[in-house]
Amino acid sequence: MATRKETPEKPYKTGLPRLMELTKIKKGVCLISVVLSALAALASFIPYYSIYKIIALIIQNYPEIRDTDLMLRYGLLALGGTFLNIVLYFGALAVSHVAAYGTLYQLKLDFASHIVKLPIGFHIREGSGKLRKIMDENIEQLEGFIAHDLPDMVAAMVAPVTAIVILFVIDWRFGLVTFAAIIVSFVLQGMANGGQKTSDLMNVYQDALEDMSNASVEYVRGISVVKAFNQTVFSFKRLHDSIQKYTDSVIPYTLSNENAMAVLTSALNNMYLFLIPMGIYAGSRAADYRSFLTDFLFYLLFVPAIAAILMKVVYVMVNSMNTANVIERMDMVLAEKPLTEESGSAAPKDYEIRFDNVTFSYDKDDKKALDHISFTIPAHQITAIVGPSGGGKSTIANLIPRFYDVDEGSITIGGTDIRRIATKDLMDMVSFVFQDNFLFKQSILDNIRMGRPGASEEEVIAAAKAAQCHDFIMSLPDGYRTVFGQSGVKFSGGEIQRVAIARAILKDAPILVLDEATAFADPENEFLIQKALSRLMADKTVIMIAHRLSTVTNADRILVVENGRIAEQGRHEELRAKNGKYSELWAHYTQALSWKMERGDA
Repeated sequence: MATRKETPEKPYKTGLPRLMELTKIKKGVCLISVVLSALAALASFIPYYSIYKIIALIIQNYPEIRDTDLMLRYGLLALGGTFLNIVLYFGALAVSHVAAYGTLYQLKLDFASHIVKLPIGFHIREGSGKLRKIMDENIEQLEGFIAHDLPDMVAAMVAPVTAIVILFVIDWRFGLVTFAAIIVSFVLQGMANGGQKTSDLMNVYQDALEDMSNASVEYVRGISVVKAFNQTVFSFKRLHDSIQKYTDSVIPYTLSNENAMAVLTSALNNMYLFLIPMGIYAGSRAADYRSFLTDFLFYLLFVPAIAAILMKVVYVMVNSMNTANVIERMDMVLAEKPLTEESGSAAPKDYEIRFDNVTFSYDKDDKKALDHISFTIPAHQITAIVGPSGGGKSTIANLIPRFYDVDEGSITIGGTDIRRIATKDLMDMVSFVFQDNFLFKQSILDNIRMGRPGASEEEVIAAAKAAQCHDFIMSLPDGYRTVFGQSGVKFSGGEIQRVAIARAILKDAPILVLDEATAFADPENEFLIQKALSRLMADKTVIMIAHRLSTVTNADRILVVENGRIAEQGRHEELRAKNGKYSELWAHYTQALSWKMERGDA
């Protein structure tokens, strides 16, 4: 069984091979871009050939100017080669952008589809900031690599090989010296780069960037608290520490790259220093000075162009390394496995829920959130779960829809282990109403329709009426088509709660989980929410997580959970008569209700 504690396996392929695997649906388009880019790289040398021929004509005929028609033809050839290079390269970019956007669409779709299947524990552990960075920035970076760097990489491979061939064909001595200068330049760059050290620095930098992204999201979400207590980024320790960590990582990483680039740039830009001694040596032994001078002048013009070509190679290599790191981080998420389903999906015979000797902890080294706990939640009854904070109430609610897998024991619905129920079928069986509900920035109609995407508008309105939210929705500028969060459209906590209840009513699942659904409602909203809940709970198996004990007095059964175990269970009056943990909680609750605000002694 796959659990949250397994370490995801990395795909066998990495870097560029893995990228090509990810773009398999656009591989043919990528191939066209590669061919066009290679042809563009070859076409870029046509002007240099023309220049060489023109230099030869001038020197061979000096001091006279002859063969001007031939020189004009070579000039037109150079112009044609330049135009051909531009057209082919533009075509390569156009085609690569088609592949890039198609890949971007598919990757984002696949990534979003994958993470929604992963257990809640994964999302809590990784944080929304990290996943947002991968889905937005990292996948966008892959799109940029395919659109721009892939054609450039092909050109960066074809152009140097072609250039070196030209160098050796014209004069092998100059070619050998230039080739040696290139080798020396890259050796010096490799020595300055630091090899594995730079790769390690990149990983540290990316980790720090993801951590800062998580902290930034948390900071923005809690900005009202930060402002209310007059805090700054410096007093918000998690964000401050993450920024400091990022600063400490980005400087060494940047310097490691800059040092290497400075060495390489200096070496490549001064390759002509290798040519001059060879030119003096070859010139002193030349039998035909005109031919020697032609070759030497061409090399002096051509070598700077080679330096520019090789710099592009370096930039492509750096981008390839960054892209490989991005792919690795994306694959670490894609390698995370959803909770497995046993073969042969089964359907429960009813909606009775049974926990049988269940043990669970959120992390391997954490204390047990539930410790060998057993109980039954009868079908079509209301079961309340109460107890001290951190006792395991919400954990029970999270295990029923299999947001996590248990460590030991089993959970059954209608006698069927939930691991044998298909995930889609299991989620169709359960509705949730939390104390903190989320509305998407889309129409109210679509927000409610999330409960049942195929529902008609009439069914959505009927659910909203049952949830006591139809009236305030109709008071909005565009009614049900008003977009939440747009043009200042905001709801109170109680209104959001009623929209969430409408969503659950529309879904009409046989099992309902209420996690302190009226905890923060004002009296008017609480009354409306309770009316909506009464409609929602009809003929369902209801699990009610509660801190306000007044909301559970009419429950068919109350489970008192403490330290991951069932301390007591029974009806309200039975538990009060026992003078046990529930009686103690009730006494504290009634005492809190009688509290009045008074000025204390200084």
